[in-house]
Amino acid sequence: MADKQTDADSAAPGVEHEEAAGLDAQRRQLPDQPGVYVFKDADGGVLYVGKALSVRKRVASHFSGPHRGGLEFIDHVGSIDFLVTETEAEALLAEQQFIKRHRPRFNIRLRDDKSYPYVGVSLDEEFPRVYFTRERRRPGRVYFGPFSSAKRVRETLDLLGKLFQYRTCEGPEPGRRSGVPCLDYYIKRCQAPCVGYIDRQEYRRNIEAIIDFLSGRYRDVERDLERKMAEAAGDEEFERAAIYRDRLEAVRSLMQRRSVAGESLETADLIAVATDGTAANAQVFQVRDGVLAERHGFYLANEGQRGEDEVTEEFVAQYYSAVPAVPRLVVVGPALRARADLLAEALSSRRGGPVEVRVAERGDKRRLRELAERNARLALAQDKLRAERRRQQRVDALAALQETLDLESLPVRIEGFDVSNLGPDHTVASMVAFEGGAPKKADYRRFKVRGNRAAGPDDFSSVEEILGRRTARLLEQADRSPHDLERDASFAALPNLILIDGGKGQLSPGMRALGPLVERGTTVIGLAKRIEEVFVPGRSVPVPVPRDSEGLRLLQRVRDEAHRFALDFHRERRGKAMTRSLLDGLPGVGPVRKRALLDHFGSPERLVTASREELEAVPGIPGKLAREIHRQLHKAGR
Repeated sequence: MADKQTDADSAAPGVEHEEAAGLDAQRRQLPDQPGVYVFKDADGGVLYVGKALSVRKRVASHFSGPHRGGLEFIDHVGSIDFLVTETEAEALLAEQQFIKRHRPRFNIRLRDDKSYPYVGVSLDEEFPRVYFTRERRRPGRVYFGPFSSAKRVRETLDLLGKLFQYRTCEGPEPGRRSGVPCLDYYIKRCQAPCVGYIDRQEYRRNIEAIIDFLSGRYRDVERDLERKMAEAAGDEEFERAAIYRDRLEAVRSLMQRRSVAGESLETADLIAVATDGTAANAQVFQVRDGVLAERHGFYLANEGQRGEDEVTEEFVAQYYSAVPAVPRLVVVGPALRARADLLAEALSSRRGGPVEVRVAERGDKRRLRELAERNARLALAQDKLRAERRRQQRVDALAALQETLDLESLPVRIEGFDVSNLGPDHTVASMVAFEGGAPKKADYRRFKVRGNRAAGPDDFSSVEEILGRRTARLLEQADRSPHDLERDASFAALPNLILIDGGKGQLSPGMRALGPLVERGTTVIGLAKRIEEVFVPGRSVPVPVPRDSEGLRLLQRVRDEAHRFALDFHRERRGKAMTRSLLDGLPGVGPVRKRALLDHFGSPERLVTASREELEAVPGIPGKLAREIHRQLHKAGR
């Protein structure tokens, strides 16, 4: 792969530029070789990424037969790109890279797969920390996961704190300025390296035990604790021996509770998938040293309604592209019998050593795999039930609003507006959209309020300005074709209901700006924060809305979301302005280094609170300059 192109967008330029020749001509030029193919729509958007032993034959199968390959979107394919690989296993790995990059709608996707949590260990620090994280790219650190939820990570960290006592303080060095241990020491969650109650070597041995534990080497942890307990007792250090005894008992208790029946299964991952329409659930049972170490459940998007075999194969490939380590044995169900060798080859390449993908036929492996299947089906049924309940609650809320506000129809689209300011320089506003009672974040918009800065902040004029701009954008966008690339779908949509954050004072200027929308059927209301009063035009007293009404709760969610979105934008602009003023005057800090600093810390607020050591660790920033930046930030009172 090293000498081949690595992006399907550039993999086949000869194909990409032959739209005039038509889709049939592109299909005839596809190679009869292993590789990856990419279906795109007429606008160049990626619909689907696939891999095959023969790209030509596999693509042909999508366009023939009664089900047309099971892909409903096939009639919308405008062009086909491809990438040739040496083997089908290599194509499987490349396919996952393209899916991550393009996130096509009709491929199997882990829901919110960008934000799965991990446990990180900062081995690059003298006294390493064990911490919650959602990134796993920093050098000098090891990561364990992904975990299926933040709750599972916190439970794991809590258990590790009880067993091994690691420091939880932030920063590269342990301790606080007071020079005394924190509460964690007194509740036996930390051995206080900050005041020298444990030396670096002993602390590091604790961290190594944590890594062994997280890696599933429970027997090694058990033997090490036994040895330490015996050594401490032999040296007549009975208090230390008692600590090791308590840890040993805790580890053995955990192993007994999670132990699997039988001795035939030492270390393996058992994977099962259940599908139901456009939804799917995958369960991963991690067995380490004969102990069921973790059980992870993942909800999958299956817009193409593909079968269990395809969903399982693609999930396995995606899951092991994200985990830090691949086990030697992966147990799957009968649906993947024909694909086991292919997956084994791909996972062996990922692991850098042999991996066996086995179909469970009997014994402990089959029993655990069937248990995973039952969990997957149960999780999918529960998810479906929760989704139905949420849908019904949204319908009830919309119906309650319709009745309370005397609307002619359900307020399917609701837009909320809020203004955020702190002085005249950074006044901003937000527009959020809810459709069917749920947020539609793709339609959120942000505004910089122009106004009259010399006159100071004025919420009333700001509301009128922003809603006037909203009206103008609707009139500009509404008549554009859906295929027009200049069309903004959010501004082109006519809201059934507009909510302004504020009472009668904000409602009046809002109505002056929204006349054309009101003429088209939009209802406008204001929601005052103090006692949650709902105001409508032409009425001096608020509309009576029951405090426990689902409709009022929906209005509060819209209002709160508009407030959050506006506040986030306000903080971002204020932080950037503050960072510019602090960094622009420093010799040696140009646009490239300024961008490096902001990219490294993620936000201006995080940059201005960084320690000297953190600034010195930024790639591309010399140590002397980092120290000068730190001095200037503290000189500015940060």
